[in-house]
Parts: sequence; structure tokens; C-alpha cells
Amino acid sequence: MVGRGELTDKAWARIEPLLPVSGRGGQWRDHRQVINAILFKLRTGAPWRDLPGRYRPWKTAHERLRKWTLDGTWQKILDEAVVKDDAVGEVEWILSIDSTIVRAHQHAAGARKKGGANPRSRPSQWTAKGLGIPEAD
Repeated sequence: MVGRGELTDKAWARIEPLLPVSGRGGQWRDHRQVINAILFKLRTGAPWRDLPGRYRPWKTAHERLRKWTLDGTWQKILDEAVVKDDAVGEVEWILSIDSTIVRAHQHAAGARKKGGANPRSRPSQWTAKGLGIPEAD
């Protein structure tokens, strides 16, 4: 039985041939279980260490996600799925363009302030006037 959010048999049949085979280090943990763990993590946003027991050890899923990202396995799966599904019209392309504009207050943008003295017109503390010494006539 397939759990909520897990790979269906049909989806697994499509991506299984695209996955790498076991390397020199020996037998890899079941790819399907690891992918389901990755899907759970991405769907829920849970920390890796909080993966349910059926997906353990979490380090395996984390490492496989990282490795397959670096070696292009995920890109290969995505390309295969999009190309085949788009060819038969099963991809619904929806464009979403979003722009958030926040107008800054004029003072936050560095604009000159109306009124008020020019900071350069004030006497420096190191001048006679700034130190309170009367000027000579």
C-alpha cells in the first residue's frame, strides 16, 4: 500500500530506470524508500532527524538527495518526466508572475530633508565658536 505523498507504482516504474545502480561500496538502500523519505521531507518541511521510522536512517536520504543533486540524477528525472508528459499534453503550463513593491519612505531613501540646517553650517566642536570662545572683534 502506498502512503500519502509516496511514489505510486506507475511513477516508480517511470523513474527507476533513471536511477544510478549500486556503486563500489556495496548494496544501496532501497531507492524507492529513500525517495519516499525525501518526498516526505520536502512535503512537510520536517527536519531530517524527524523523519518517521519507516524512512530511517535519515542520513541515507539526506546524503542521497545531495549526491543525486550534484551528479544530475534529479535533473535527469525532471527532464524525462516533463518531456514525456508534455509530449502527450499532460503538463499544464501555468505562469505565475509576482512582483512585490514596497515604497520606501522618502527619508529612508536618502532624500534631502526639507528645512533644518545644513550639517556643514554648524560649527565644529574644534573651532573657537564650537568651543564657546568669543571671537575677536
